[in-house]
Amino acid sequence: NVHESLLIPLTYFSLDPNATFNTTSMGFSSATVQPTIFPRVGYSIISYLMFINTIFSVFNNTLVIIVLVKNVSLLNPMNVIILSLAVSDLMIALCGSTIVTITNYQGSFFLGDGFCIFQGFAVNFFGLVSMCTLTLLAYERYNVVCKPLAGFKMTVRRSCQGLVLAWLFCLFWAVPPLLGWSSYGPEGVQTSCSLGWEERSWSNYSYLILYTLLCFILPVIVIVYCYAKVLITLRQVNMNQFQEDNKRAVKMVLAMIGAFFACWLPYTVLSVVVVVDPELHIPPLVASLPMYFAKTSPVYNPIIYFFSNTQFREATLEVLSCGCYLPHSQADDTIRSMTLRTTVGTRSREACGKVLPL
Repeated sequence: NVHESLLIPLTYFSLDPNATFNTTSMGFSSATVQPTIFPRVGYSIISYLMFINTIFSVFNNTLVIIVLVKNVSLLNPMNVIILSLAVSDLMIALCGSTIVTITNYQGSFFLGDGFCIFQGFAVNFFGLVSMCTLTLLAYERYNVVCKPLAGFKMTVRRSCQGLVLAWLFCLFWAVPPLLGWSSYGPEGVQTSCSLGWEERSWSNYSYLILYTLLCFILPVIVIVYCYAKVLITLRQVNMNQFQEDNKRAVKMVLAMIGAFFACWLPYTVLSVVVVVDPELHIPPLVASLPMYFAKTSPVYNPIIYFFSNTQFREATLEVLSCGCYLPHSQADDTIRSMTLRTTVGTRSREACGKVLPL
């Protein structure tokens, strides 16, 4: 019957109750991997959804990278930060969504300890990079709107310097689980890996507490402070064209930050709850849903950027059309030059047709 058809595949795709991952691998969780009670059709649905998510994430962010690299004139201080955000989001898609698509199709994390550690590290690292990049983007808007005449100006060079510091800071917090301070291991329905939130040790607790405070709460405080100041400043000034452009940029960055937090906040809250209340039982599927939802975050930023930035939209349409689409600015210049040539040619012909007096 239908009930048996859903349960039979579990004997093949679920892990053996006595199976454990190799705990000799440095940075891997020492907890025994328990079998998951999840029907095979459930894994197939998750695999299909993550496949769609991977396609859109890779395409969108690759397109952003190509457009910005091809059009060097677009690389102002803000767009350099957005380029870094597209790179980190692309890596989340390649290292996170791609792997969970394959493992859910198989029904278990069959790739071994090394791949599990790699996926946990990569998603953690690039997720932190995206978070810190959005924080830097909020600070950039704060500088432009609230301190336009200040001595400290955001330039492309300073944006690059800030990005280097952000990437190094994220690397500093992603490496310790590889060295034994906390760990990376399976989570949820056992088809993906992340930080060992459920590991019960003071060493793990100390890392997770500092990690949550410095890598999540601190960036949130910076973002909230910067945007509170930005919104207050925009309400107080008279809107000229410069301020109108800033207002559109502020709305775009705010939409990106909102989309990021909407995706990652449920996962972060659930992880902190597990640390605070170790006795709380959360079904594997419920524990997995926020994690899979967080992996959809790379899809949204390119879409927001496309609809919010006219120059980027024009350059993107030109790339997608293989050069057939002519941006409005270039089209206007072409029309003006054609009109000028037509006018000059007409006047020349009129002059040639006239008989000049002696």
